[in-house]
Amino acid sequence: MSLATAALGQVEKRLPKVIDARTHGIIDYCHAAFFFGMAIFCARRNRRAATAALATGAFIFAESLLTDYPLGAKKVIPFATRGRMDSGLAASSFMVPRLFGFSGTAEAQVFRMNGFIDGMVVGMTDWNSERAHTPEPTKLRQIDAREI
Repeated sequence: MSLATAALGQVEKRLPKVIDARTHGIIDYCHAAFFFGMAIFCARRNRRAATAALATGAFIFAESLLTDYPLGAKKVIPFATRGRMDSGLAASSFMVPRLFGFSGTAEAQVFRMNGFIDGMVVGMTDWNSERAHTPEPTKLRQIDAREI
């Protein structure tokens, strides 16, 4: 375990749990869009970084679609399990530049910053509360004109 990963784990434990499932979903889709944009931006300058950004964006997008939260399309992955997956993604962000062969570039810094930011979002998300589960649709009661 790297020093950055250990530090990230300690920070995650101490953050207030202020992000609910719906807000986390919005962050997830924005996160995927950011990496898709980065892939397009890096396509000509740094093909390795573009490939890593495309793979990261695709992973985030796919897991978002499959997560059991209000913005998930097919609710296969439990929200708490998704939290553990996000922790792994945050920790692996530090290694991506080395694995894809673009360490020491400006694009590598983006992945390192992503590791810290993703770790903060994971640490601030309330993974186990009642609000973390997909709410059942509520039926609205029709009001009769005589009740008014």
